[in-house]
Amino acid sequence: MATMTASSSAGFAEEYRRMLRTLSEGSVHVHFDPYEDIDWDAPDMAVDPADRRWILPTNLDPLAATSWYQSLPTERQIEVGQWRLMNVLRVGAAFESALIRGLMHYAMELPNGNPEFRYCVHEMTEECNHIQMFQEAVNRSGLDVPGTRLHFRLLLPILGFVGGYAPMALMIGILGGEEPIDHYQKAAMREREELPPLLKRPMEIHIAEEARHISFASAWLRLRIPRTGRLHRFAISLMFPVTMRWLAGEIMTMPKPLARQLGVPDDVYREAFWRSAKSREILASYFGDMRALADETGLINPVSKRLWGRLGIWGPPSAYRGEPNRDAEMVQG
Repeated sequence: MATMTASSSAGFAEEYRRMLRTLSEGSVHVHFDPYEDIDWDAPDMAVDPADRRWILPTNLDPLAATSWYQSLPTERQIEVGQWRLMNVLRVGAAFESALIRGLMHYAMELPNGNPEFRYCVHEMTEECNHIQMFQEAVNRSGLDVPGTRLHFRLLLPILGFVGGYAPMALMIGILGGEEPIDHYQKAAMREREELPPLLKRPMEIHIAEEARHISFASAWLRLRIPRTGRLHRFAISLMFPVTMRWLAGEIMTMPKPLARQLGVPDDVYREAFWRSAKSREILASYFGDMRALADETGLINPVSKRLWGRLGIWGPPSAYRGEPNRDAEMVQG
């Protein structure tokens, strides 16, 4: 298990400041605008009800992994895929609104001269662009997707507000919300030759900029967790997997009203979210990078490891950032 001495911590602090400068400069020189960098009116951006590229991938999407979905006629697979994927974008936009609330609160409490302030404002600017981009894609699809489940929609403003007072929880929550979507999108880009342009271009932009956001939150935790006391760190070790599991469920689970609208049977819904062995394997695959971060910062202990397993999200840590899934090695609790 990773530990950090006082001297190595001081060295990491300077490395952290350099990273903040790099990330901030990256936001200046490599950034995207949803209305300059996406040709929304291009003919191929239109949603084609016969476009097979909307069929959900069985190895990435828990609903697609069910025999119910796989037995649907092609046109129904396309229809369900369109609604499912557009709803995930809508959920992502809602989550990022809470992230912005928390980061703004955090940034405005920073002292003058703190380099985190500049980067946080850059990140919030990019997240606002992501919200516009996701919502524009949803609008262009013509699908009136509901987005988050009702209880989560009511919680989001509160979570953002509370996160400003509890930055440790805020940064863990940022990772818990960003990692599932980022993992899904990168896997889809890596494993599928073709994606619908209305989905592909927003995903390309989101992946490129989320790399900075995830790097910041991860580095923030690497710097601060080893400096906490033993009891505080133990509490964080339990909060970490609980937050990962909770937010993955909120972001990647289809709302029940939408499932009923699409004719998803109740038993299939339960199987997909997250009762079946395959769906639990997919769920655990979201967090290889987070298991590596937890191990590196001393958050893996006998109790927390058991909790990761009980939550169904234990498995091997990633050997490097964004490592593809090693499904055969995935361990379920």
